[in-house]
Amino acid sequence: MNTNSIISFIRDVYKTDEFIPLHAPTFQGNEKKYVLDTLESTFVSSVGKYVDDFERKMEVYTGTARAVATVNGTAALSAALYLAGVKRGDLVVTQALTFVATCNALFHLGAEPVFIDVSRVSLGLCPVALDNWLEENAQLTEQECVHKKTRQVIRAAVPMHTFGHPVELDELIAVCNKWHIALVEDAAESLGSFYKGKHTGTLGDYGALSFNGNKIITTGGGGMVFCKTTESGTRAKHVTTTAKVPHPYEFYHDEPGFNYRMPNLNAALGCGQVERLESFLEQKRKIAQGYETFFAGSEYSFVREPEYAQSNYWLNAVICDSDEARNDLLTHLNEAKVMARPIWKLMHRLPMFADAMRDDLAVSEFIEARLVNLPSSPTI
Repeated sequence: MNTNSIISFIRDVYKTDEFIPLHAPTFQGNEKKYVLDTLESTFVSSVGKYVDDFERKMEVYTGTARAVATVNGTAALSAALYLAGVKRGDLVVTQALTFVATCNALFHLGAEPVFIDVSRVSLGLCPVALDNWLEENAQLTEQECVHKKTRQVIRAAVPMHTFGHPVELDELIAVCNKWHIALVEDAAESLGSFYKGKHTGTLGDYGALSFNGNKIITTGGGGMVFCKTTESGTRAKHVTTTAKVPHPYEFYHDEPGFNYRMPNLNAALGCGQVERLESFLEQKRKIAQGYETFFAGSEYSFVREPEYAQSNYWLNAVICDSDEARNDLLTHLNEAKVMARPIWKLMHRLPMFADAMRDDLAVSEFIEARLVNLPSSPTI
């Protein structure tokens, strides 16, 4: 299959000869109405009805006990890790095959990442690799998991649902329970994805979403923490709103907190977007099915949802048969103004995480060298 045929197929899907972005937002519902309403009300900052409305809508859709809106996805993950007990000097196990925000959230808390390989099934954290690394490097002491050599507490594991494809959560939860470590789901890319009928971000101790402009729905900038209980949700709301104790006029804060509040203006946009989420998901699944059919039998392997899951297909991807083929595909598509991107550089290749502990990352390196993301906007 030559690259010209791929370009022609994508242009036919999007029915344009103009530039095709990787993932662009669309605003064709009540978004403008709700945003203008916030301007007319003057409640454009952290107080206003749309923040509450957005949180409630997300609770109903995902089934989480409590959803807490934040200013962005990194803030959501940082808050989720803090709520899970991650402290300065702790180790947190995650995948090297992820966007840098996963590791930045750890850095902000003073924790150190440990990079474990991903599964070929999900492209997310591999439960077998996680358990193997813990068996070799960790031990349990008074209900804490500690590193044998450094004696640092291994506090949590952070799987990321890569491109919206759910990780193997049952197996990961079993490993985390065995080793007494928290499971925090980086669900930034997976709104609308379900693991065995349950929404991603709701099965771990906490989950974190992103509503950046390139996500399946957007609030411009924004994120959300999913909490398993109403009690943990109350605490999440408290610490993300500067830990201010409610009072008619006094400013009293009972612990260190974060100013991670989502502005009402952004939440209004989110309320308009979430009303269209189901139609976005339907369109994205049609696009994914088209890609899968087109690439069937070719040298390109389409990345499809795991059998146990229903993915939102946030970003469609193919795995090329070599790094040379990957580079050739990336070059030709971008020269033709069809936006395509490689997967992220593995985190241990970045200077600030180069010294982090890690396993062999064999699958991660294979995927890094061969994967290409293709246009995935729900605009057909």
